[in-house]
Amino acid sequence: MELRCGRIGGQAVRRMMDGDTRDGGGGSKDTGLEEYENLPPSVSLSTHMTAGAMAGILEHSIMYPVDSVKTRMQSLHPDPKAQYTSVYGALKKIVRTEGFWRPLRGINVMVMGAGPAHAMYFASYENVKRTLNDVFHQRGNSHIANGIAGSMATLLHDAVMNPAEVVKQRMQMYNSPHRSALSCIRTVWQTEGLGAFYRSYTTQLTMNIPFQAIHFITYEFLQEQVNPRREYNPPSHIIAGGLAGAIAAAATTPLDVCKTLLNTQEHVALSLANISGRLSGMVNAFRTVYQINGLSGYFKGIQARVIYQMPSTAISWSVYEFFKYFLTKHQLENRTPY
Repeated sequence: MELRCGRIGGQAVRRMMDGDTRDGGGGSKDTGLEEYENLPPSVSLSTHMTAGAMAGILEHSIMYPVDSVKTRMQSLHPDPKAQYTSVYGALKKIVRTEGFWRPLRGINVMVMGAGPAHAMYFASYENVKRTLNDVFHQRGNSHIANGIAGSMATLLHDAVMNPAEVVKQRMQMYNSPHRSALSCIRTVWQTEGLGAFYRSYTTQLTMNIPFQAIHFITYEFLQEQVNPRREYNPPSHIIAGGLAGAIAAAATTPLDVCKTLLNTQEHVALSLANISGRLSGMVNAFRTVYQINGLSGYFKGIQARVIYQMPSTAISWSVYEFFKYFLTKHQLENRTPY
């Protein structure tokens, strides 16, 4: 299917995205803007969910090797054989010493989690954002609404993703005893119980709620600057998505370090902190990070995190906006006689 908007078809798609389901032309003279972001209630929820699922799967699949490096670089007491100074150097060393496919270990469980998690994430965000924008600005763009919508979407997203994060981060660590996602799940379940899959959930939320609030507010603000008409514009989605992800990632790195420690239960680090058993709770994680590495410990892996998050969110937004546009245009064409 051709994706270029024709004069009539493109106007109809944009009216539809505005919530205007009329067959005739003529946009609202009051707003003057053809809002691309707000899909109308007439569009099925499956449009948001399908676009979101595709965005999540592609984002995490493409960036997974860098995510593996980030996890290792956040280790509080890494093995001498797993100490890295750059993302590229780390990838090169891992491939050379551990095999070509080693940076991808655990990708299957991440893909299985990313699809449904991002489907709920984007669907929740779009619907809550539209509802709150109607309340705050009568279909305008309220940054408060965007931030609240992003925070609420995070609750659903992390409920699905947290177990997947636990499994994939344990498989990403150097000298991980887990050779498959299934064996990792079985071992964690048998030795630590079901609670192990949600040990970092509160920390994950504490990190992701401000992350997503910053992320969505920044993205929507940048869209206003580079794409004020809110049309389907891939370069604007890539630029705004990448910058929003980088800013949010840098600001929340300390929380990500604590989350990684709770997920991996790094044995050497816990021994150095004289912690027996399992580490739990955000406060304990913060205290342990400071005890072992001081203030600098909170920013371990910040380079890898920003390098991972910047293209990751650019991919996520551009894929999401593409499928949102494609599915909406397809829906309109199927009901429009030629």
